[in-house]
Amino acid sequence: MYAIIETGGKQYRVSEGDVVTIEKLEAGEGETVQFDRVLTVVGGGDVKIGKPVVDGAKVTGKVVGHGKGKKILVFKYKAKSNYRKRQGHRQPFTKVVIEKIDA
Repeated sequence: MYAIIETGGKQYRVSEGDVVTIEKLEAGEGETVQFDRVLTVVGGGDVKIGKPVVDGAKVTGKVVGHGKGKKILVFKYKAKSNYRKRQGHRQPFTKVVIEKIDA
């Protein structure tokens, strides 16, 4: 059984027991989070597709930890004008282990 959820403007395919790295949530480590925006649930030969979400479906997970992703460099440059700007960015994330899919 798996579900497709939407959080942080992105969509993720999750199953029970998966550890997912998603956009940062305002929940502490060890807290339980629920995802109500379930777009699709597939399991046991049964497929439920939402319009846009599946009614009554939710995915429950537990926050494992927070962190920052790999550093990316943003480099701006304009020719012939001596303009150069270098900036780094590390996107914050939350790791969540999926505990239960209710459909």
